[in-house]
Amino acid sequence: MSFRSLSFVGSLAALTVAATVLSAEAASRDKRFFDSVSGIWKGPGEIVAGKYKGTKFTCNLTGISSSGQTGLKLDGTCRVGVFSQPMSAVITQVGNTYQGKFLDGADGKGLDIVSGTVSGDKVVMGINRAKLNGAMVARVQNETAMNITISVKVEDRMIPVIGLSLNREMDADASASLKK
Repeated sequence: MSFRSLSFVGSLAALTVAATVLSAEAASRDKRFFDSVSGIWKGPGEIVAGKYKGTKFTCNLTGISSSGQTGLKLDGTCRVGVFSQPMSAVITQVGNTYQGKFLDGADGKGLDIVSGTVSGDKVVMGINRAKLNGAMVARVQNETAMNITISVKVEDRMIPVIGLSLNREMDADASASLKK
């Protein structure tokens, strides 16, 4: 698997949290969601469709919710075999929506976030890179587990291409105290 493919996988995996804010209540709900997924997450994933179908990878990601704003900063790595690729993302609220980029965005080797909604324990994000449009669905199973599915639009269908299962290694408060 090439570094470009690994970057794409990691970028998509890093898309675990973001949302559209439609009201003050939604803003509070979205902020709570971002806060709830802050922390250190690790876990395996697999490409389930396309040229690299069957490729397994592992991600180690740290999410920190934005202080004073609704959003998230994400840093970490995803690894396939001996190859490791740094991952980063910044997601921030702009007006009634979110904008963001993973790695260096769609103009570089990454992806742009173009839309999103939070509903209870689930976030659905619209993602874009050139002619590729898709969605990432992240569902928090409980305080220590989150599942992510990334799908791409092919004609009129959404085709799942990546699945990822993350387990919380440490929550945001504990990881913040380690940095002091």
